[in-house]
Amino acid sequence: MEAITHIIMGIFIQNLCFKYMVFPYNIIFTIIFAFFSHFIVDAFAKITYHTPEPHKEDKFWVVWHIITYALALVVAVWMMIIGMFLFYLLGAIFANFVDIWDWLILRPTQRKKQKENPESNWGEKFFIHPLIDKFRDKTLFWLPNWNYERKGIIPEIITLISLWILTVLFQI
Repeated sequence: MEAITHIIMGIFIQNLCFKYMVFPYNIIFTIIFAFFSHFIVDAFAKITYHTPEPHKEDKFWVVWHIITYALALVVAVWMMIIGMFLFYLLGAIFANFVDIWDWLILRPTQRKKQKENPESNWGEKFFIHPLIDKFRDKTLFWLPNWNYERKGIIPEIITLISLWILTVLFQI
């Protein structure tokens, strides 16, 4: 799913942990639950419009991504307004850690290594998303694959709205 979905999931998890747990367990379990939430959220990405590669020539794809990035900005502004921006970074970062690791750290390094040695498969064993794919294939194999279908934005929108409502209801 999109980064904004992971961000809101991380904030929701952090709200729950900080509301119902004491220090230091609230921090420890925010990190653990937010990290593993990525596995669950991405397992359901199969039913969302989430192409594995960019489609910058497709206006729908571009508009959808502008909307998701704008929503991330709205959430950031909301967190600043309520004075919780730095506080919520813990849940938001750890809910996105898998993408940060795979897409911002490993893939650029792998591309650099492959330029030097095109046959290199450097880093393959360190990617986390293949574990999520295995988890999805074993547990949610029955879900339709809507990654390339525009109607796939509907489940993501429903997820975002639901998480946002829960986040506001459980706000600490």
